[in-house]
Amino acid sequence: QVQLVESGGGLVQAGGSLRLSCAASGRTFSNYAMGWFRQAPGKEREFVAAISWSGSNTYYADSVKGRFTISRDNAKSTVFLQMNSLKPEDTAVYYCAADSQGGFYGVLHTTKYEYDYWGQGTQVTVSS
Repeated sequence: QVQLVESGGGLVQAGGSLRLSCAASGRTFSNYAMGWFRQAPGKEREFVAAISWSGSNTYYADSVKGRFTISRDNAKSTVFLQMNSLKPEDTAVYYCAADSQGGFYGVLHTTKYEYDYWGQGTQVTVSS
């Protein structure tokens, strides 16, 4: 089992920045690829970004590419999402997730079904 706890969400004006953190506990953090997803009201949960177990590979949704940066600190069992130039359409609950298969095979998955463990989410609201 892996427990994930997100933090860092809040209310920010358009153009502003936030940094989300996701602290993991339980099994060895570096065994997992990690991802960030988001879900806006009435919409499906969508992929935002993913990072390999080592941090050497990353992948982003087109909607956030160039504005968001995913990173991880395996010594602290934490994954981050730096969000810059925020837009009102970025408003959502943001979830981090752990992917054991991705960690083992070095693959970055973009579908929610590939992820084994999820945090409870943190709300990000961007005002116009």
